[in-house]
Amino acid sequence: MAPEGLENRHRMDEPAPEDKTQAPALSVCVIAYNSGPTLRACLASLAAQTFSDFETLVIDNASPDPGDAAIAAEFPGVRLVRNAENLGFAGAGNQGARLARGRWFVLLNPDADADPDWLAELVAASRRHPGVKAFTSRQLMADQPGVLDGLGDVMSGYGIPYRGGYLGRDPGDTAEGEVFSPCGAAMMIDRALFLALDGFDEQFFCYGEDVDLGYRLQLAGEPTVVVPRAVVRHVGSASSGGRKSEFAVFHGTRNRFWVVAKDTPALLLPLVVPLHLAAVLYIALRRPNRPYAGIVWRAFLAAMKGLPQVMRSRAKVQRDRRVSAWRIARAMTWDPRDLSGRRPVIRPLRPIPPGGA
Repeated sequence: MAPEGLENRHRMDEPAPEDKTQAPALSVCVIAYNSGPTLRACLASLAAQTFSDFETLVIDNASPDPGDAAIAAEFPGVRLVRNAENLGFAGAGNQGARLARGRWFVLLNPDADADPDWLAELVAASRRHPGVKAFTSRQLMADQPGVLDGLGDVMSGYGIPYRGGYLGRDPGDTAEGEVFSPCGAAMMIDRALFLALDGFDEQFFCYGEDVDLGYRLQLAGEPTVVVPRAVVRHVGSASSGGRKSEFAVFHGTRNRFWVVAKDTPALLLPLVVPLHLAAVLYIALRRPNRPYAGIVWRAFLAAMKGLPQVMRSRAKVQRDRRVSAWRIARAMTWDPRDLSGRRPVIRPLRPIPPGGA
């Protein structure tokens, strides 16, 4: 989203929500930062949706390139918010949820474009599963339609999350089921629940904030369902310089450790923390990743520096936990082959009464 030096928060340019008598069913939020042509494709795909009862909110997250705002202005009805400072994906996502008017809060990355029936399929899934309040999409690689970008997020017992099936063959329209976490690139969540859980953790700024939210959904007993018929095509890390940019490696490494420290139930910590540290060391020392070892070390030091604030957040998260450590352990995968192969982990949906877990 932005270089590390832009993380300081300042007052943002946040207009009041539009005053309309009839609120839409969905509010779709697109957080843009130097998104350029991918933003135009994203908004064009929203304009072509077969489901029409939604509003589109574009947050220009203080892009140095003024083109994002100009592109958003090309699409009638888009609500444009121009921030004075970059709040990161986490801060802008929370801002979008406060401004949204729909019952459902939908996030779509500016480097993703959706199939015409994407929203219709998410809405249909919410009607099939009235007790579920979080849904995620089937993501394909934008430049390789037959290759997966992800089928929901998976949490391994090593404390290393990953997008299920990333860079694997697209299996097509598979069965719906529970995944550990929604992917923030293309997800739908009950907005009241999102706000009740305090939304994204803004300390994360960018990367891993969706996994942290998904983990807190797990702790609250709220499942996430992947909807394979809801399809988007995703470039990935287009605003942050690519998957292996210094920004992505730093924030991804630091925030993964914070997720482990903040969200892991106490009974699992003695197992997960050593496994996590060993996995990070192993990944950093692999030949293709050695050029990034210095960034990983710097991220670890930053994680330690921010740990006191994370532990304060942990106290509240664990106090509000509604499920057992055993249930969390069962929602994770402990098979190292899943992690090494980035295999999807989709479990049968547990019966949930309408209205919640």
